Amino acid sequence: MSVDVKICGLSTPETVMAALDGGADFIGFNFYPKSPRYVSPPRAGELAKLARGRARIVTLIVDAEDSLIDEIARVVDPDFFQAQGSETPERIAEIGRRSGKPVIKAIKVKTLEDVVQAREFDGVAALILYDAKAPETLKGALPGGNGIAFDWKLLGQGNAARSFLLAGGLNPGNVAEAIRVTGAPIVDVSSGVEKSPGIKDIALIREFIAAAKAAR
Repeated sequence: MSVDVKICGLSTPETVMAALDGGADFIGFNFYPKSPRYVSPPRAGELAKLARGRARIVTLIVDAEDSLIDEIARVVDPDFFQAQGSETPERIAEIGRRSGKPVIKAIKVKTLEDVVQAREFDGVAALILYDAKAPETLKGALPGGNGIAFDWKLLGQGNAARSFLLAGGLNPGNVAEAIRVTGAPIVDVSSGVEKSPGIKDIALIREFIAAAKAAR
């Protein structure tokens, strides 16, 4: 059974189509204003039309206000919200109720304690996304998409959630090893398929998907 692939931070029709034609199972749009991958809800709504019925649409938010959640739900109609900030289990449940959509909760990982923290979201989040925790010394660190990997072995020995996505520092060259070590059913990439921050590389998108799909 092949691994599912999510390409996140898409912002142009060309890169959306590259992800779809390459076989991506999820595509993601980023609504964090400080990110170089930011898109507005109307822009994402247009791009989502290209993917509807071909891949599941994920909308990334960071400690978003209700008004933004409402607008994204109305204009984009995603399959999932992805909460990338400091949202509590209670807030994740509220986002799900408010939007009528399942919610992916991102957990930033540096230590085993961070991995265990994800259990707080059992029964609330539809999926857990394990991403790397940015070091405090990293200037301009984002809530995700920093191109940093964590110790994948932390997800072994039953520590990982039953259903999860693996993110953080993945690229075409290391994704197969990451899948081997973690057993990840879904891998998620953003900066690892870019030629510069926020600018996706069509060839790297295709290479990443092919490498992930061939890993099992």
